[in-house]
Amino acid sequence: MKPLKIYLVEDDAFFGESLKYHLKLNPDYDIHLFQTGKECIENLYKKPDIICLDFGLPDISGDKLLKKIHEINNQIPIIVMSGQEDIEVAVNFLKAGAKDYIVKSEHTKELIWNAIIKIRENLNLANEVEELKEQLEQKFSFEKSIIGQSEAIKNVFVKINKAIKTNINVSITGETGTGKEVVAKAIHYNSDKKNKPFVAVNMAAIPKELVESQFFGHEKGAFTGADNRSIGKFEQADGGTIFLDEIAELDLNLQSKLLRVLQEREVIRLGGKEPIKFNARLIIATHKDLAQEVKKGNFREDLYYRIIGLPIELPPLRHRGNDTLLLSKYFIDLFTTENKMKPIPLSKEAKDKLLKYPFPGNIRELKSVIDLACVMSDGNEITTDDLTFTSINESNFFFSEEKTLKEYTSEIILYNLKNNNNDVLKTAAKLDIGKSTIYNLIQSLEQKK
Repeated sequence: MKPLKIYLVEDDAFFGESLKYHLKLNPDYDIHLFQTGKECIENLYKKPDIICLDFGLPDISGDKLLKKIHEINNQIPIIVMSGQEDIEVAVNFLKAGAKDYIVKSEHTKELIWNAIIKIRENLNLANEVEELKEQLEQKFSFEKSIIGQSEAIKNVFVKINKAIKTNINVSITGETGTGKEVVAKAIHYNSDKKNKPFVAVNMAAIPKELVESQFFGHEKGAFTGADNRSIGKFEQADGGTIFLDEIAELDLNLQSKLLRVLQEREVIRLGGKEPIKFNARLIIATHKDLAQEVKKGNFREDLYYRIIGLPIELPPLRHRGNDTLLLSKYFIDLFTTENKMKPIPLSKEAKDKLLKYPFPGNIRELKSVIDLACVMSDGNEITTDDLTFTSINESNFFFSEEKTLKEYTSEIILYNLKNNNNDVLKTAAKLDIGKSTIYNLIQSLEQKK
């Protein structure tokens, strides 16, 4: 921690030197003594952390000096010392922005010592908050938090870029484990709301009877067990972002209440009467096809159009090619750093095995596989023997339900076609089939639309 730079502005040479000596007993304090306000002003460019000034200086009064300092830098905490025990003077200094007003007495040195300790604690807290903000911004800079170079993920980057420039609602879809909450946080922490709350709600994790209370809050006595007032998620997110994960799991009756809240931009706590305004950006996520849920009658059509906003579809890991290896290296580095291990390379055979596996659990499954591989490895490299897939394996990935041979053939062709960015020649070569077979399949699918 760098020394705390303190300016003492005191025209009484003996008292000034005595106070300087007293404060220098703390080796973390860097003390500079000035006898005039002019000297203090001339040295403000050196950026002191705290200024302790006398009220009655020979060249300028304390109130005018405080004003001049604040005109140059209003962030510097100032302690005023005075021989006047005048309440009105003290109040005026505090109103003008002084952090403390200390009357000179036999206890002055101790009072200033304690005042500096208190100010330093607040400065440290402010610095910690700024550091946390910087860490969050770095962590959720989407180029760093979302690893990948495939065309599929680059398309996601384009959508995120568009999302962070406005406050439009965002709907994120994709299979379980594709990183929907990571994308939601990347949007929030790269937007103009980054210093405001990000409130995440997992709809699938809240019992149906508690959703309304969680969403909108409740007043004391609203129901049995409501011993205190509780602020709901929408109120908590005011000014920031509310992220509703697995939105398709929301009960139909509650969907109508959510629609009203989004339309009116206000909530009424359970047991309350007064509407409470809020202003929060909405980001929703689901692994289901919401349009299909609307057709099935499981999701309100009017709510669907209210929340859909800018749709971002996250590709499954099996459609992201070499991103699997980039993510694997990232997870290896993360695991080995956290566990104080040296980095472990992947063998060529291990890389091939990772690229061939379809990862039905997506990025979440990959991280689990890599973490275990780091533990199982002998430390020299990760081999195929260290890679353990605990979910469905490659051989039964397509065969999850009974289908005809023709249906399986079509599914395999379409899967490889998408994996090869719709390159028909490349897909035909990989599957060892004629390109006409692929064209005929595409044509038949188009005719069915």
